[in-house]
Amino acid sequence: MKTLILVVGLLAHGAALAQSGNAPRANMNYNYGELRYVDTDVSGGDGFRLNGSWELNGDWILVGGITALDFNNNVDSTTLEFGGGYVWNYTDNFDLVTTLRVVRIDVDSTFGGGDDTGLAVAAGARGYLAPQFELRGSINYVNLDDSDTYLEIAGDYHFNRQFSAGISLEFAGDLDLFTLGARWFFK
Repeated sequence: MKTLILVVGLLAHGAALAQSGNAPRANMNYNYGELRYVDTDVSGGDGFRLNGSWELNGDWILVGGITALDFNNNVDSTTLEFGGGYVWNYTDNFDLVTTLRVVRIDVDSTFGGGDDTGLAVAAGARGYLAPQFELRGSINYVNLDDSDTYLEIAGDYHFNRQFSAGISLEFAGDLDLFTLGARWFFK
């Protein structure tokens, strides 16, 4: 089932690419840093996430981030991600985004720890519902020790061209996340 969801998401991107042509992006900015508070539904876990994105030539982007979580049962986890992606301009206010990232997770507890490295792929959309309100959604697949597919839904209010704030929800098989944070746009 998880593979089917991933394949459907990638096929939708391919169909949109065939329709979108090569129009330049007019309104979407992919040069930003982001700080978010993260709350989990497992063992009272919470922490922070620091993400960033940088536009390269054309429609290519670099992405990266770190997520640090602490749980009530003396377990800490740190996740590092780095990769790249491609942005398809569907309309002036709506983009389709695909990323591929290398993911490394380290888990520490009073009884020992462990780490794992794998790949993550995401296929999603980002667009403006109103001039200052952005909505994002994506299907994400992470292949670590146990693979997982999760959905992310997020919304941000843009106070001006350089600052936005908002929330996101991530629904996964093992762990659901709620985040609250802000983005600072560099360009």
